[in-house]
Amino acid sequence: MKRDELGDLMAFLAVCEERSFTRAAARLGTSQSSLSHTVKRLEERLDLRLLTRTTRNVSPTLAGEQLAATLRPAFDDIEARLSSLNEMRAKPAGLVRLTTSRHAATEILWPRLNPVLAEHPDVELEINVEQRMVDIVEERFDAGVRLGESVEKDMIAVRIGPDLRMLTVGAPEYFAAHGRPETPHDLTEHNCINLRLPTLGGLYAWEYERDGKPLNVRVEGQLTSNDVDVIVQACLDGRGLCCLPDYHLNGYLQDGRLEAVLKDFSPPFPGYHMYYPSRRQASPAFQLILRALRYRD
Repeated sequence: MKRDELGDLMAFLAVCEERSFTRAAARLGTSQSSLSHTVKRLEERLDLRLLTRTTRNVSPTLAGEQLAATLRPAFDDIEARLSSLNEMRAKPAGLVRLTTSRHAATEILWPRLNPVLAEHPDVELEINVEQRMVDIVEERFDAGVRLGESVEKDMIAVRIGPDLRMLTVGAPEYFAAHGRPETPHDLTEHNCINLRLPTLGGLYAWEYERDGKPLNVRVEGQLTSNDVDVIVQACLDGRGLCCLPDYHLNGYLQDGRLEAVLKDFSPPFPGYHMYYPSRRQASPAFQLILRALRYRD
């Protein structure tokens, strides 16, 4: 149905309910002559007489009564649904879908969003844990969560976590037996535990920086794994050095089971960001999630 045809039906129903072109025109905010023309156009299109007009009043014909009886519940339903949408605008409700890494999901998203769900029972949340980079537009996610340097430039990015650092660490017994590297180049003399990247399948090149310039080092060693927990355990057991984000290592550094080296070559980098397309119309539920996750120092 075309938009003007729907308007004609609404105009007819108003005249039928008011029993007057004058009152119906005032209700619709139009002129009496324009309203009369609209109803006449509808009658011509249907090839039916819908209204009986006299000098004193207007009344529906039998066909008009039947059409009005059909239109009233239909328009009432539309009005109710529009009212429901207006309520959604005022009260957060509906589904928000997020794609993220496992660490961000467990350490940032869930702790902050758990109370949001408790306070807003009409908000639904899907947290999809993926190691790969996801096209959030193609796969219909509302937003993604990744490290700041991994976010595409055409996305809006909101910081949800502190800066991070890659740390090179080893167990005290390893350093006692093999010494400590003083520069990244010294790593060629050490047994290093390699990380197999889960997304691309290649080995992670250990990243450092000297005088503001990047310095990546390809290391070698007895063990390679695509699982961070395996790498950390091997490092704790003294099997070699590893280089991982600080959030995997902080607890072990604090209790002395691991020690960090080359810290002067490891500056901080942007932590987790929530990103989403700039063209999207954010729902109240999405805005609620975004406010809860936004990082504040």
